[in-house]
Amino acid sequence: MINLIENAFNHSERIAISDNNRSYTYRQLLEASEKIALALLEDKKDLDEARIAFIVAPSFEYVCIQWGIWRAGGIAVPLCVKHPYDAIKYVIEDTHAQAVVFSNNYRGLIKPLFEDFELRGVSIEAVMVTAQKEKPRLPEIPLDRRGMIIYTSGTTGKPKGVVSTHQNIEAQIESLVTSWEWTKEDRILNILPLHHVHGIINILSCALWSGACCEFLEKFDVKKIFDVFCKQEVNLFMAVPTIYYQLIHYWKELTPADQQKIDVSFKNFRLMVSGSAALPISTLEEWEKISGHTLLERYGMTEMGMAISNSYKGIRKPGHIGVPLAGVIIRIVDENNHTVVDGISGEIQVKGPNVFKEYWGKPNATKGSFVDGWFKTGDIAVFDKDSYKILGRNSVDIIKSGGYKISALEIEEVLRNHPAIKDCAVVGIPDDEWGEIIGVSLIMIRDQETIPAIKEWLKDKLPGYKTPRKYLIQTDLPRNVMGKVTKKVLQKIFIEGGNK
Repeated sequence: MINLIENAFNHSERIAISDNNRSYTYRQLLEASEKIALALLEDKKDLDEARIAFIVAPSFEYVCIQWGIWRAGGIAVPLCVKHPYDAIKYVIEDTHAQAVVFSNNYRGLIKPLFEDFELRGVSIEAVMVTAQKEKPRLPEIPLDRRGMIIYTSGTTGKPKGVVSTHQNIEAQIESLVTSWEWTKEDRILNILPLHHVHGIINILSCALWSGACCEFLEKFDVKKIFDVFCKQEVNLFMAVPTIYYQLIHYWKELTPADQQKIDVSFKNFRLMVSGSAALPISTLEEWEKISGHTLLERYGMTEMGMAISNSYKGIRKPGHIGVPLAGVIIRIVDENNHTVVDGISGEIQVKGPNVFKEYWGKPNATKGSFVDGWFKTGDIAVFDKDSYKILGRNSVDIIKSGGYKISALEIEEVLRNHPAIKDCAVVGIPDDEWGEIIGVSLIMIRDQETIPAIKEWLKDKLPGYKTPRKYLIQTDLPRNVMGKVTKKVLQKIFIEGGNK
């Protein structure tokens, strides 16, 4: 049996999931997921890696469906509840899904799927109220079997389906549980999308592996997050930089009395984590002033879960992501795949049992992502003294201009220190003379601040070759559902002429 599910039998009377002010035990989770598994199997003995897509809000039902698919021998394909129909259709078509499990809230959205494809539809509400009948035993699932397909965000191209085996998934979970010292006494608030490795593995699966409790909010709401904190029940929290930014600004607008209530709740936490995008140092420092916690920044990808993490108990260096997690091997290489010495930047490459099996239906893309057994992340980093520091993604965060390789993240960090700049994003814009020139989109706090004034301010902050040449003022940056800036979209805006 899958060890994640096997562990649940050891915690049967503990609370596994909390949502909408209701609590569910591990026993209830096991019983409901078995019911779903049997409904999916019908008269089959094993789904034999059939792709089963599902769309349901973060909830007890979500976990039951995911576990039910696994227990029936299927491959779980979580769909994003915020995606438009065309994006959902793409995943169904790409995976050749055989069924879609859905909640009634999304019945209208996915209804056209049953006209476009030969699909079986399974209503989670209908399954949950069906009386349990005596059925044959569920199949034994070997750990080397494919268990999940998660789609990449598509920030650097068309989304690809990342296939992980149960062995890959368990390696990712065990590594984090060990490094971040999860126990059954933990309780975590999960506000992240459950079609993404951050929400599925780092939070949900680590909690359930440990016998801990995972609490869901019905929908994202900054006030409700702080309301949960003030109950002093949760002791872990993980989010993306955009969410921490929103929490900081909400807190600043509260009365001193309300701020004090939240400040007391912060003492109950043992760990707060930031990931999925680079954490601005300014955000880290402001959150530390408010909460007393230094956010733990880590590094990972859909293709490998987490690979590098700052220390749970040791010093966390701003701007750094730490050292490899247990069982993960890292190297930094140059453009010829030669390992570089410490202090020299290069591409991060990864080996370990956490690394994915393949891109679904894309053997050439899978082959092209590995060299001599090392997974090529495309991310550029440097080993600085005793930990790794991310410089950016090779295709969007490393700008090649006039022979220089320039980190967009470094320029963004400088710009965020300007008192009139709320947020920013830096990209490379194709240029015949320079290869690329630097463009920046600015989100302003004070509209009266002029571009010439910002350029003047930058003169003693950045060398000339790192100073942006093109400027764009926007009310917000283009982002995906995880809050990550979609720099390809921003590049297109610049190329089409939206700059100064």
